[in-house]
Amino acid sequence: MNRAELADFLRRGRARLDPADVGLTAGARRRTPGLRREEVAALAGMSVDYYTRLEQSRGPRPSRQMLGALARALRLSADERDHLFHLVGEEPPRAGSASTHVRPGLLLILDRLHDATAMVMTDYGDVLAQNALSAALTGEAEPGRNVVRRFFTDPRSQVLFPAEDRPEHARSHVANLRAVTAARPHDPAPAALVAELLAASREFAALWESHEVAVRRAAAKRFVHPTVGVMELDCEFLLSSGDNQLLVVHTARPGSESHERLQLLRVVGLQNMTAAAGPA
Repeated sequence: MNRAELADFLRRGRARLDPADVGLTAGARRRTPGLRREEVAALAGMSVDYYTRLEQSRGPRPSRQMLGALARALRLSADERDHLFHLVGEEPPRAGSASTHVRPGLLLILDRLHDATAMVMTDYGDVLAQNALSAALTGEAEPGRNVVRRFFTDPRSQVLFPAEDRPEHARSHVANLRAVTAARPHDPAPAALVAELLAASREFAALWESHEVAVRRAAAKRFVHPTVGVMELDCEFLLSSGDNQLLVVHTARPGSESHERLQLLRVVGLQNMTAAAGPA
């Protein structure tokens, strides 16, 4: 691991980004160009101390998941992402499975969706990036979070939905995962997720046994948020060609009560992000 080169690469990558490039407001006047360290850390889902040590050439060796999160936070191209992996002594991800690298253009779209919740995830549920409103609705995604794993193993995930809606969400998750594993039998990641959940969740195992198959489709969903209440949102799944990634967007119909609550949630989410980033 080349700590000095890694630190320089991270500092330069941070300096070339403006807050608007990643969906943040500039706030008070900044003494130096680029993002603050705490902003990069928040975007990558890591502690400020951990990121600071990386920039100071004294951090531990980042995991592959953490490298992917840093590449997304700094809006690196595929070549720059590969360089980041090489600096740490890791082999970059290769073709043959769902890509975990989100193209800067797709991240730009994500950041521009200010009045909708939006996230990018693999077709089997790994969350790769999300905007502030998505984090306010479902919680900020730590590196490696998978929506299917979380639904079946973390009770906090299921309370996001009304109790009567949860069985349909469970069936949808399993049916989509069944379709993905059949379409890419040589991709180890979806198969490993299935094996993990078969061992961890009786509900998942029972649904997997039923052999339902269905890819994700547009739908209306209800969410329960502890601050703003119940919202009915329209969900769209947009496939990124060639990468096996989905841009998932939730919107509310203008003029509806859900739309008003979603806008309130946007204010709450921005306040939380500002507090997490610290003083200007």
